[in-house]
Amino acid sequence: MTRVAGLGIAFTMNDSGPASALTEETGQGLFPGPETATAALVLADGSAFVGCGLGATGRAVGEVCFNTAITGYQEILSDPSYAGQIITFTFPHIGNIGANPEDIETVTPAARGLVLRADITEPSNWRAVQGLDAWLKSHNLIAIAGIDTRALTCRIRDLGAPEGSIEHDPEAPARGGLDLVALRAKASDWPGLEGMDLAKEVTCTQSYAWDETRWSLGSGYGRQEAPRFHVVAVDFGAKRNILRCLAALGCRVTVVPATATAEDILRHRPDGVFLSNGPGDPAATGEYAVPTVKALLAEPDLPIFGICLGHQILALALGARTQKMHLGHRGANHPVKDLATGRVEITSQNHGFVVDPESLPPEVAASHVSLFDSSNEGIALKGQPVFSVQYHPEASPGPHDSHYLFERFLANVGAFAAHR
Repeated sequence: MTRVAGLGIAFTMNDSGPASALTEETGQGLFPGPETATAALVLADGSAFVGCGLGATGRAVGEVCFNTAITGYQEILSDPSYAGQIITFTFPHIGNIGANPEDIETVTPAARGLVLRADITEPSNWRAVQGLDAWLKSHNLIAIAGIDTRALTCRIRDLGAPEGSIEHDPEAPARGGLDLVALRAKASDWPGLEGMDLAKEVTCTQSYAWDETRWSLGSGYGRQEAPRFHVVAVDFGAKRNILRCLAALGCRVTVVPATATAEDILRHRPDGVFLSNGPGDPAATGEYAVPTVKALLAEPDLPIFGICLGHQILALALGARTQKMHLGHRGANHPVKDLATGRVEITSQNHGFVVDPESLPPEVAASHVSLFDSSNEGIALKGQPVFSVQYHPEASPGPHDSHYLFERFLANVGAFAAHR
């Protein structure tokens, strides 16, 4: 039997039976049952959640994760690092400030879908241009609302991030309900993120220049018109606000595809190289990104800074290993300790893989550690201007505690530029 959960309502389903065979077991629901629901999320183990569909119509499959941030949903949904994932928001009020064309991290979001506790309300914010539902439709993102996201989050916490299939079909009630059995089959057939290379799916197709700086009240985004340094950013799924942080600190930024070789990068004569965030299994980039970073490490004193997937790829290039996490880190309230200073910073995070600290070679030091689970949050190459962190210092969304890392990188860039 398969349990199907709606908001305050539970059902059981015979594994071989159609959705119309579902019968109520307990509870009183505020949302329609399986026969009249317009959306469903079904996990590979048979756990199913029915509710009301929002955003685009259709089906999608991916890894189901949860994010605990209470703000920045538009930035989260447009973060390329969420490729291949269905995002569950633990905060119940998602969409209440609407959406706008400025608070995006990429033009084409790569997330597979989203799961909400409550229906989306009318936006109430002076910057809102449209409602979140309309924004989701415009970006072909499927959503479901009205399910017990606490129960789903507990399931992910206890058993790990599962494969899941999500569907939104407004016409399903007229046909007798959604086909939950078919959705479970799609979830079961999906191979999962381990071993999956998604950086190539979200990277740019050709190099381009970036000069937009960070947003400020009253003037919006600015332009860097007098750069002091030149940084090449390798795009494994780069968030725009990371590029803005680099530009705001005086950099002319050249963005290159994930498949760029060391020769391609060095041809730009950079004062420093940035390795961006991105989705998928870092070990799956072993045929192109890891060899490129190894070659860059051979360049004397070349500053390198990595974030998230860039951190993991750097670790692999230095000889360490990465591994899949039980459920990952996704939120804007993760405490991290700087092992050099003892300082604790609250960070924004989004990752499902992690560097194995036991695999770090002697010349590489662990620089930061999670205070949630003691997992590795940063590394530094001893004696060289090379370092990386697992979390997101650009704070989009999230706190600004870690912005000093960009300044550290720029100090290395300046020193290299002065003596080249």
